Formats: sequence, C-alpha cells, structure tokens
Amino acid sequence: MDAQNKAAAALVKKIAGLHRAISKLPSLSPSPEVDALFTALVATCVRPSPVDVATLGPKAQRMRGELVRLCADAEARLEAHCSDAVAALDHPLHHLRLFPYYEDYVSLSDLEHALLARHAPDRLAAPVRVAFVGSGSLPLSSLLLAARHMPSAVVDSFDWCADANDRARRLLLRGDDGGVAARMSFRTADVEGLTHELAAYDVVFLATSVGVAAAEQKARVIAHLGEHMADGAALIVRSAHGARGFLCPVVEPADVGRGGFQVLAVHHPDDDVVINSVIVARKVAGGRHELAPAATSPPCKCCEVERPRRRLPPTSCHLDAMDEIRRRAW
Repeated sequence: MDAQNKAAAALVKKIAGLHRAISKLPSLSPSPEVDALFTALVATCVRPSPVDVATLGPKAQRMRGELVRLCADAEARLEAHCSDAVAALDHPLHHLRLFPYYEDYVSLSDLEHALLARHAPDRLAAPVRVAFVGSGSLPLSSLLLAARHMPSAVVDSFDWCADANDRARRLLLRGDDGGVAARMSFRTADVEGLTHELAAYDVVFLATSVGVAAAEQKARVIAHLGEHMADGAALIVRSAHGARGFLCPVVEPADVGRGGFQVLAVHHPDDDVVINSVIVARKVAGGRHELAPAATSPPCKCCEVERPRRRLPPTSCHLDAMDEIRRRAW
C-alpha cells in the first residue's frame, strides 16, 4: 500500500470511530457532547485528503450513508432549536448572525450567486422567480437570496416538513423585514409531487438535505426537476467532494446531465469556510444532456468570492450562541 492509500485508509478509520461514537449518542439535539463530536467530524473531513468515496468498499459505504443521515438529522435539530430561540426576539431577522454558522451560509450563498451570475446571467434578469427546495426551519439560504442577492425576486421555499415551514414563517412575523416577507413563501410539499409549478421558476436551488436517504433518491429528484422545469432555467445543486462526502451527499455531474441538464460549472471549495461543492446547470430542451462539465475549482477570478479564511468554531461555539440568544430574549 503506497503512502496515499495509507493516508486515505487512516482517515476513513478515524471517521469510522467518530461514526461509532455519534451512533451511541442518546440524542442528536444540541448539547456539549453532540457539538464536540460533530465539530471533530467536520474538522476531520474538510482537510484536503486523497479519499475518493466512490472507491470505498461496501462496509465503508454503509457507514458513510449512515453518517450523512446522522449529520442531516443533527443539523435539522440545531436549526430548529436556533429558529425557535431567534423567533422569540424582537425583529428576528436582525439576530440571524447569532446562529453560529451564519457566516458559512453567507459565504456559500455568495459563491452560488457568483457562479450563477457568470454561467447563467440571463436567469438573473429582473423579475426573477426562485425556488429553494429543502429550506428547513432556519431558511438562511432563502433569506440571503431574497435580502442580499435578489432584492426584487420572488423566493418560494419548499420543505416536506410542515413544522419546519411553521418555524420559518415565524421568523418573518415580528418586526421590520425590509419587505422580504412580501416576496417569500414557505410551502409544505415533496418536490417529487410538484409538476407544472416547477416550470414557473427561473432558478431552482437544491439543498443537500434533499435525498439524503440514498444516492438514487437524489438522482431521481434531479430527473424529476429535469422533466418539469422550464427549458433554459438554471439549477444549483449542492454536493460534496473528497472526504466531505462523509458529511453530505455526493452528486455526480453525470447524474445532473442524465437528469436533463447541461452542466455549466462545478466548484469544489478548498477551505474550511464552505463545505459544499456547487454544481451549476441549465435545463435543456429535448431531455438528457451529458456533455462534460466546465470545472471551476478553484473558480476563475471573476467568479471568486472574497471571504476571510478562518478556523472552525470551537466546540462550545453554538452553545455560547444559544446562551446569547436567550440572554437577549430575557
């Protein structure tokens, strides 16, 4: 075994140990123990590594699938917890920065918008109608799109969980939102149950939380979008690369192409600020399109988003933030 393979095997072994520890937790709701384990997992997976998750054996693949689902569950619980706390404050939208990973979402949103502006600028011509699929209890991506990048766009957020949508709506009920609420909606629906509605959107964003159960489910969702989105509409898909595939689902550009899209750009971040890879694609007329994607990793200078490099937050970060939210509420 050469040095690179040994390094990959050692990394997978370390991740498997963290998976075992996380699997034994009595709950994935925010707590010091939960935070410590997931902080260690993210720190392990975001560093550059030779791991290619596509080459893992069956046992490691099963472990990876379970870990992706555990990560999605823990993130959903953290966001629901934070959403409830922020909604209790006056002017909730003014306090979103208290969420410990707010700046990560800002960096990801900036990157996605920059890539979209370069590779599908016609989709940003006003007025724009946007769908975000998998918005969750704390819909930071949807809010950033509406308030920061697309100030005249109508942004419809979809999630299959009614409780998540109720939490999201509460964030917009109290205080001045600068007109954002009038341009946003939160709809409870399974994306695979949407048909003609999808043709109304200029841009569709697909969150990592959609289709975490299996790679086949994510591919099926993309194919469904390809069947019902309008020709020329843009699709932004969040994916993962390398060891980051232990944190969230990996979407192959070929799967996007087979779903009826032309892949315009693929970006794999190389820092610890943005975890997700980003795929930008365009719906093509006549069905499947499998041309090789235009890779932008790192992106060309005109696509790069200026953002400070920073270290991962310390173990107590999100619990400290929750304490601060409660203090302000009192």
